[in-house]
Amino acid sequence: MSKPLTAAVLAALLAGCASAPQKPAAPATPYDYTANPYPSTYQRVASPPVLLQHATVLTGTGARLEDADVLLRDGLVVAVGNGLDAPADAVRVDATGRWVTPGIIDVHSHLGVYPSPGTTSHSDGNEATAPVTAQVWAEHSIWPQDPGFHAARAGGVTAMQILPGSANLIGGRGVTLKNVPATTYQGMKFPGAPWGLKMACGENPKRVYGGKGGPSTRMGNIAGFRAAFIEAADYMKKRSAGGKDAEGKRDLKLDSLAGAINGDIRVHNHCYRADEMAIMLDLAKEFGFKIAAFHHGVEAYKIADRLGAEGVCGALWADWWGFKMESFDGIQENILLVDRAKGGCAIVHSDSAEGIQRLNQEAAKVMANARRIGIEVTPEHAIRWLTANPAKSMGIDGMTGTLEPGKQADVVLWNGNPFSSYALADQVYVDGARLYDRRDPSRQAVSDFMLGQGTTPGGVR
Repeated sequence: MSKPLTAAVLAALLAGCASAPQKPAAPATPYDYTANPYPSTYQRVASPPVLLQHATVLTGTGARLEDADVLLRDGLVVAVGNGLDAPADAVRVDATGRWVTPGIIDVHSHLGVYPSPGTTSHSDGNEATAPVTAQVWAEHSIWPQDPGFHAARAGGVTAMQILPGSANLIGGRGVTLKNVPATTYQGMKFPGAPWGLKMACGENPKRVYGGKGGPSTRMGNIAGFRAAFIEAADYMKKRSAGGKDAEGKRDLKLDSLAGAINGDIRVHNHCYRADEMAIMLDLAKEFGFKIAAFHHGVEAYKIADRLGAEGVCGALWADWWGFKMESFDGIQENILLVDRAKGGCAIVHSDSAEGIQRLNQEAAKVMANARRIGIEVTPEHAIRWLTANPAKSMGIDGMTGTLEPGKQADVVLWNGNPFSSYALADQVYVDGARLYDRRDPSRQAVSDFMLGQGTTPGGVR
């Protein structure tokens, strides 16, 4: 073959290759800011069907049913109503004169990360080494043997969000737990529940870090938040740009912040003053994230209308106030006013290993203070502060928080009106399993830590 012919053949082959359709590159897998290498291992306790009969039932949806039944089967609420039929193998519980509610949910707990006994060696709730520690996860500090879990169950608590403390601007991820006895925290981890991200404005961060390089002022706090989210936004931009930047070094801190911006991690903001809550709402708009709830919020009543309009819950105490300057302007009608605003979402929370045992009585205080100023709050409405509303703020309202068919059978049988000073939980069901019974010591789990110490905190209240 002559050289000219060879050149011509090569040119034709190259032209053919150039014109042939090119197979498109496979799309890159989107980076997952909330990948979970520590998944839940929770398994519900097997139990027969249960029919609670002839009770006063508060469904958590605003309804109150008299002489009503609740049927639980396969871990779910099957039906709520009068004269329900039940399978032959169902356990029938005569609830005449007693009340049934959804299980109580505490949106703000430190059980397990600040367990009892409260020694320095057990102080695992604040990673107070930098103002922003979004890389830490509270679940990795949880001690499942904390006796407080069992005491809380005896108070009707079936689920809770465990949060890091409030020393930091951004303290890390919180986790939602089922309140069940377990050896590991993963055995308690609520399947399908989103993480929370704990943030704190006000006095705590500037007090803790004022002598450690700052922030030392409230303006320093806001600057710190903005710097953290600017860094996270840049990280997200590089991750989504493709190429080598999309495969760069993983950053656990920025993963958490990016998850919040994307809405996959729900922001729970410790904040007391109305003016600071307003600033935080503006900060959220600046960076495109949403605040699920302000916690403690002693002055939430001052911006109740704005909270309602923006769909932000107020997770509040009934009457704690005055223990530091930012908590000085509290009123006993705070929860009531947040609740009454259009779109209001009021929550009674604990932030206390003792208060979590009596959240029903904390809600009763709010009802009493409302009555004092001429406003009557019914039990069927107030129960939402303890069940449906915390579930909403935590992103688990599709699974629990109300007694509706298809919801998880997290249920409390009370000896009477749960908003009475004499109210006690007689039985507590988690996913339909009777995990606490005040009259049955075999259904009063005891922490391994308490064995041999002559006390059963889950059984004596």
